[in-house]
Amino acid sequence: MFCRDELMHQPMHVEKHFTATEFVQDVVIGMADGLTVPFALAAGLTGLSSVRNELIVTAGLAEIAAGSIAMGLGGFLAARSDAEHYASEKVREEREVEVVPDREAEEVADVFRDYGLTDPQIAPILDAFRANPKAWVEFMMRFELGLEEPDPRRALKSALTIAGAYIAGGFIPLSPYMLVASTRNALIGSVAITLVALAIFGYVKGRFTGTRPLRSALQTTLIGGLAATAAFLIARSFS
Repeated sequence: MFCRDELMHQPMHVEKHFTATEFVQDVVIGMADGLTVPFALAAGLTGLSSVRNELIVTAGLAEIAAGSIAMGLGGFLAARSDAEHYASEKVREEREVEVVPDREAEEVADVFRDYGLTDPQIAPILDAFRANPKAWVEFMMRFELGLEEPDPRRALKSALTIAGAYIAGGFIPLSPYMLVASTRNALIGSVAITLVALAIFGYVKGRFTGTRPLRSALQTTLIGGLAATAAFLIARSFS
């Protein structure tokens, strides 16, 4: 048996698990599109001849406004849909627990059999669930359907987060056109600052989502660069 001092000097085992929060997911969605779409739009307009910075800035601001509203609304509707789906499935599970408890009990038993438990080991668990229908329903929601109860404020927070991240990302490629008089120099500045921003964003996204940061940075930069290049070349071909 370990004495108290020996236990105190034992190295602590700390498990580190990362799960991307809903907030981080929303920021990633908004920022990824916010950096890429206005960047491609500004580059494409620059590819046209005789286009002044004022037009590019005006078009860019209009796109950022429209894009942030559309992305925010999409996030709002997606979150509302998740909440409504969870509520309808919970009502169904509550009804099944009440009307066909034996069938629901067998479904619970199947879940535990997958973990190697025997029927005699499962029987006390089923008795406990029968005595606590609320816990029974919550178990079925999580382990049979794989659903977690969503935050009731999730829809509004998701909309605002995605829209805000889109706006923040969109102003990065557009800012050189606001500050530099020459369209050509503004394009060079936009390309430089946006590619750096994409690389940083991709790296941070990789750290937060548990993927390899350098690979994530490379992928994000490549996608954004290809989108802007395609827009520029298409516009130039029609110029």
